Amino acid sequence: MTKRCILSLAIAGASLTAASAAAQTVGDSRNPIFRNIYTADPSAHVWADGRLYVYPSHDIAPPRGADLMDQYHVYSTNDMVNWVDHGEILRASNVPWGRPEGGFMWAPDVAYKNGVYYFYFPHPSGTDWNNTWKIGVATSTQPAANFTVQGYIPGLESLIDPAVFVDDDGQAYLYYGGGGIAKGGKLKANMMEIDGQMQTMQGLVDFHEASWVHKRNGLYYLSYSDNHDQNGEHNRMRYATSTSPLGPWTHRGIYIDSTDSATNHGSIVQYKGQWYAFYHTSMLSGNDWLRSVSVDKLFYNADGTIQLVKQTKQHGTPYYGSPRAIPGVIQAEDYDNGGQGVAYSDGSPQNEGGAYRFGEGVDVGAIPGGGYHVGWVSSSEWLEYTVNVASSGTYTVSARVATQTANGSSLRLAVDGQKVGTLTVPNTGEWQTYTTVSTQVSLPAGTHVIQVRMGDAFNLDHLTFTKQG
Repeated sequence: MTKRCILSLAIAGASLTAASAAAQTVGDSRNPIFRNIYTADPSAHVWADGRLYVYPSHDIAPPRGADLMDQYHVYSTNDMVNWVDHGEILRASNVPWGRPEGGFMWAPDVAYKNGVYYFYFPHPSGTDWNNTWKIGVATSTQPAANFTVQGYIPGLESLIDPAVFVDDDGQAYLYYGGGGIAKGGKLKANMMEIDGQMQTMQGLVDFHEASWVHKRNGLYYLSYSDNHDQNGEHNRMRYATSTSPLGPWTHRGIYIDSTDSATNHGSIVQYKGQWYAFYHTSMLSGNDWLRSVSVDKLFYNADGTIQLVKQTKQHGTPYYGSPRAIPGVIQAEDYDNGGQGVAYSDGSPQNEGGAYRFGEGVDVGAIPGGGYHVGWVSSSEWLEYTVNVASSGTYTVSARVATQTANGSSLRLAVDGQKVGTLTVPNTGEWQTYTTVSTQVSLPAGTHVIQVRMGDAFNLDHLTFTKQG
């Protein structure tokens, strides 16, 4: 018995060039919203045509950390449900002063002034990429096509993550940073030079990278990624406020918790009366460096502080058509999605019958004496199950597992993208010699997606969820 999971998607095909890019409808209202290529670091803007545009970076598979990121695309929507990929607008080989080896096209941003769209992107100018970052600028009279590199902003430090905020009076400000350094300053009217000196942003707590500035009711908000790295959880998104676009800032707290990715980077924008938080996760690939953009509604309290964003992950049809019941037993082979998305070197998914194929490394085999196990899984692969939790509380999760891996393995559990527990899988001596390992987790009531991530290879027979108390 072999079960393969297929998730229908629009497939990009060959990489598009700026000259030949053709718009195509991709994604939907489910998170992650873009599924034709891997995307991260979303910068969202609403332009005069009434559409919301997202300018993300692009993770290329197979990943090599963030080294291979390249080939920026632009997405837009007029209803937050149907999205258009306008195609590629820029790649490293289009940058005359850029790093000879290419890659390293990290988190961008865009600003509009006097009929021109300015695309700001970080890119090294030398092989020694970490010490040669420049903030490049490309321009176009269109929001999603025909960008031409004009040069880079002179006199800046070797830092990343440009963000540009244009205030109500037309004055533009550049923010950038990384590695704990956060700076901001005025841009000249040409949008390509600093007016005066860049200033260190004062009052931020635990700044890491990913500056973003927006304004609401006369108050300026600077949001950013922090350095959190505990218990398998990583960067969170914090924010601070000020009555001035360059601070000093007052730290207000966290507005997005850790996701299932090793990084966090986002933007905040209002569209048709509703505020939204854009960010990225690894929920589509299960790989920290193959990320995908997500979006959720963002809400403010009466005093102007931001409520913690509820991260959502809508899901496809559960296996057998209905969620698995908890408390209860979930057979490993009854997964909805599994494995790791396979992609070509340009980042576009493999096309097999017009669908994205998951689970190529995951297989189902028979257990002697009856039943099936899931096996042939690697450390970057995963399984997902749609479940219905009868009531909130503490549950004991027991996994029936077997492995010949010398040092054993691990099984990590996440609920709706948030890690909840880890089970240690010992070496059982034989691939079909099973033992039971357990841990306790806290589960909320309702319908959720449970993700099982693998350590080194092992066979999984089933999971049992028992309510405590």
